[in-house]
Amino acid sequence: MSIQLQCDNIEGMPKRVDHRERRDLIAGALMRVAAEHGLEAVSLRHVAAEAGVTSGMVQHYFRSKDEMMVFALSVVREHGAARVAAAVAALGDDPSPRTLLRTMLAELLPLDPARSADGRVALAFLAYTAVRPTVAAALHQDTAAMLAFVADQIRSAQVTGAADRRVEPEPAAAGLLAAMEGLGVYVLGGHYSAQTALTALDAQLDLIFGPAG
Repeated sequence: MSIQLQCDNIEGMPKRVDHRERRDLIAGALMRVAAEHGLEAVSLRHVAAEAGVTSGMVQHYFRSKDEMMVFALSVVREHGAARVAAAVAALGDDPSPRTLLRTMLAELLPLDPARSADGRVALAFLAYTAVRPTVAAALHQDTAAMLAFVADQIRSAQVTGAADRRVEPEPAAAGLLAAMEGLGVYVLGGHYSAQTALTALDAQLDLIFGPAG
């Protein structure tokens, strides 16, 4: 390590290329273009201009627009997972299923600038997959995993009497996720305030778990 560092500092010696740093630079540019200008602006040329690099460098990391969009979604997923993990950790040990789901779903709503930027990218990706179904595989896997988790939480609450036993867990979980996604779209469009979205989310949870105590 010390020998390499010394060589890097010798004048005239080529510097090592930090591929992760370059990929992150390009990824950041991609996210900004998608969030600020919409899906139609996402191209190798536009992303390169935003990143301040050549189109050839962008092509080195992303061979097509499809690859860029899939990567953008992976970044959104990472951001969302990190935010949810932090919010859930703050709940302490053994939160109730309702509290856990409310925290997770609320954290995924676009209620601040960072989450709004991610939400616009995710929305653009959803529209993109409508005409490019082969690109949607990762999204399908994530949706199935989230659906199963929410259904399991509802089922656990039913065992303890904390949720209505007449509710079918899978359809109820699908409804909750659809409500969360729909609320996010309305918030992004400026139709709903953050408080309106959270109140609506609580109303959906009430249908499964009853009014919050």
